[in-house]
Amino acid sequence: MTVHDDAWIQYAGSFFAIMMGAIVIKCIKIPPVHKIPVQEVGPMCRQYSISSDFQEIQSYFAIDESLMYYRPRYNALPTQSVPAITLEDGKRTLQSFRWGLVPFWAPDAVNADLWNVHENEAYRKVIEKQRCVIPCNGFYYWKKEEKRMHPLRVVLRTNGIFGLAGLYECWRSAKGDIHRTCTILMTRANGLVGEYDRRMPAVLESDEIAKWLEPDLLEMEYLNRLLKPSSEERWRAYPVSPQIQHAHVDELSCIQEMDLKQAWVKS
Repeated sequence: MTVHDDAWIQYAGSFFAIMMGAIVIKCIKIPPVHKIPVQEVGPMCRQYSISSDFQEIQSYFAIDESLMYYRPRYNALPTQSVPAITLEDGKRTLQSFRWGLVPFWAPDAVNADLWNVHENEAYRKVIEKQRCVIPCNGFYYWKKEEKRMHPLRVVLRTNGIFGLAGLYECWRSAKGDIHRTCTILMTRANGLVGEYDRRMPAVLESDEIAKWLEPDLLEMEYLNRLLKPSSEERWRAYPVSPQIQHAHVDELSCIQEMDLKQAWVKS
């Protein structure tokens, strides 16, 4: 795993803060950690869930080693710690990453559009060497109608687990602490998600996970084919509690289906 020193970050100018949190706040326009304002929750994948237990994750992703204490996340938001899988010395390793890519050159640190990755040279270097897989079993969107909106959870019809294509960066602070950050790659939305946004997370098929993690696979055209939109027939969406806009709400009730009449909030 490549680790960049603070000097690499300072190269762009002394006005960039060295502290992890300061960099995220100054360089990334993301919602506050405590609560996402309703007017900002609309499109884009800013929340997801991985409610599976560790045994299921270990089995599905063939994890060889875990370097974190895993707990289910029912409502994962930007700047929070999330689990991600990398290939370390040939072993699939589960580690904790902060959701929101650092360094500062990332135009959107939370979600990276596939087309922006191609145009940004710095992104291209990361996608060649620093790919990860983010375990997931549902992601959230907000549907807006007139002056009100409600959250939806998008899941496989099988309710199964799946992997999201991601990128990661690591850097070492002046104190010697190593900070790991990640972003979710986005591709064109399928017909279902297209009702709420123009893009959706890039979902990897089970047989594509090994290819995505393979460090010697550098052909961009081939990697692009792995990031195609997932067929809409495989997915369904259902309303959930608007309480998911609160970052401190991270419990089983977040993923439970709710009566649509109770899910609406004013936008």
